[in-house]
Amino acid sequence: MAGSLEDLSTILNDLNSVSQRTGLKIDMEKTKIMFIVYVTPMPEIVVSTKLELVGEYVYLGEIVRLGKSNFDREINRQIQLGWAAFGRLRHIFSLGIPQNLKTRSFNQRVLPVMTYGTDTWSFTAGRMRKLKVAQRAMKRAMLAFLCVIDLKTRISAVVPE
Repeated sequence: MAGSLEDLSTILNDLNSVSQRTGLKIDMEKTKIMFIVYVTPMPEIVVSTKLELVGEYVYLGEIVRLGKSNFDREINRQIQLGWAAFGRLRHIFSLGIPQNLKTRSFNQRVLPVMTYGTDTWSFTAGRMRKLKVAQRAMKRAMLAFLCVIDLKTRISAVVPE
């Protein structure tokens, strides 16, 4: 955090020199700058490296972004990561493994991925609904049920595969 571009440059150069004295190296290729809306963005040069200006970045597994849409994008990202974790376990969910073991695997390996960082989110009914819809879709896929609709009565019946 810096009050001006000059302060930022001084802080980063000081940090870099102190780090080098202790044997640490700051990877300037991975270092990014994010400006608050009312500051005119300018690329900062630190130790002859031009730092990239970004509007958002992932820090400790969460998207950091200024503005109100931060939580919505983070929830969508966590749902995508949850589906990726679910996909890695698809072989477990498709085998003839007892349902209690499938549920335990889901609760231990997929839900923590989807709910990582939820302590810092501000929840609304819509955001909570998004997570619940994704969780239900994953559970339906895990249970491997087919929905069969009787065309005469238009009543659906759930039939196991």
